[in-house]
Amino acid sequence: MKKYAASKIKIQAGKKDMDLYILKPTVNKKPTEKTPGILWIHGGGYVTGMAKMIHFSRAAGLVKKYGAVVVTPEYRLAKAAPYPAALHDCYAALKYLKEHADDLGVNSSQIMVGGESAGGGLAVAICMYARDKGEISIAYQMPLYPMIDDRDTDSSRDHNAHVWNSTRNHRGWKAYLGALWEKDVPPYAAPARQTDYSNLPPAYTFVGDIELFYCETLAYIDNLKKAGVNAKVDVYPNWFHAYDLLFPFRNASKKAIAEFEKQYLYAVEHYFAKQKM
Repeated sequence: MKKYAASKIKIQAGKKDMDLYILKPTVNKKPTEKTPGILWIHGGGYVTGMAKMIHFSRAAGLVKKYGAVVVTPEYRLAKAAPYPAALHDCYAALKYLKEHADDLGVNSSQIMVGGESAGGGLAVAICMYARDKGEISIAYQMPLYPMIDDRDTDSSRDHNAHVWNSTRNHRGWKAYLGALWEKDVPPYAAPARQTDYSNLPPAYTFVGDIELFYCETLAYIDNLKKAGVNAKVDVYPNWFHAYDLLFPFRNASKKAIAEFEKQYLYAVEHYFAKQKM
């Protein structure tokens, strides 16, 4: 039995309507005070996936166990609309979360973002985009094994492990970047191209050491630390892409999930970002 209630609404994203799924704790799990609001973004290499993937994401556990409120957008996939469509859709969902914080029972000073894979990449991009626009303050980010570098790294080059390989990665980036492919790619599209990591939210992530995105994940956390941002990454041996989602009942996955939730609870106690307007 689900320990949360899920609903779907339509919100305005640019000139179109977009489905937004909202996960809230059930009555017996309802927090006595306002809770963090989390924008969680689904993965799929920017070319596949759907918002309903939220039900087996790491974010679902934060609703079930700890009473968080989670929103997830049905953002446009790259084959229908390349960058910046997904970024703008996800930012529209973030704005909805901020503007309806009271209605959702959310503490507006604890808006967080996260996602797996390409969803993690969009979460990182949203943090950069929100910082630069100055409209929404994000307290914490949880980009799990994020897809953030369109260029080959030591771990993504000639990679043939399970689930997501170099060929699929190149196809995903080519579709997402569209006319920008192999040109001057902006950091909102491929966040690994960012040169200014200052004033980004504190971060936690984990990644496998045989994962395609191993190098770019570690580089991102290292860049945050160099900029004075609190950031932490856990590395799990012999894990390929999305291992925790595919094998959630294995002991190694249980350990990773427990640590992820521990880091979330630490963030709830320590990280706040007051909204400017």
